[in-house]
Amino acid sequence: MADANQIIDNEVKSNDVVLFMKGTPQFPMCGFSGQVVQILNYLGVPYKGVNVLEDETVRQGIKDYSNWPTIPQLYVKGEFIGGCDITREMFQAGELQQLFIDKGIQVQQSA
Repeated sequence: MADANQIIDNEVKSNDVVLFMKGTPQFPMCGFSGQVVQILNYLGVPYKGVNVLEDETVRQGIKDYSNWPTIPQLYVKGEFIGGCDITREMFQAGELQQLFIDKGIQVQQSA
């Protein structure tokens, strides 16, 4: 069985936008994960949600991987962007939209 770091690394590198979250994009299990899902859905950005509640090793592993203590965690093109607060602040400032555009990811809504 692959270790958590390999699983996480594979998800981050094989998907343009990945959200490690509690629950799924359809059914977020915490308010913070839900807020990031709403932002990504509003922007129309395709992304993969990884439910950390399904795998305890990934749930702990993602915190070690990013050196960030909380979930959700957003990755764009292999780069750790941040959690709920950072994502929301970037979105409100128009920086998140610009980041996606700069990385070549289609955004349906702009600021």
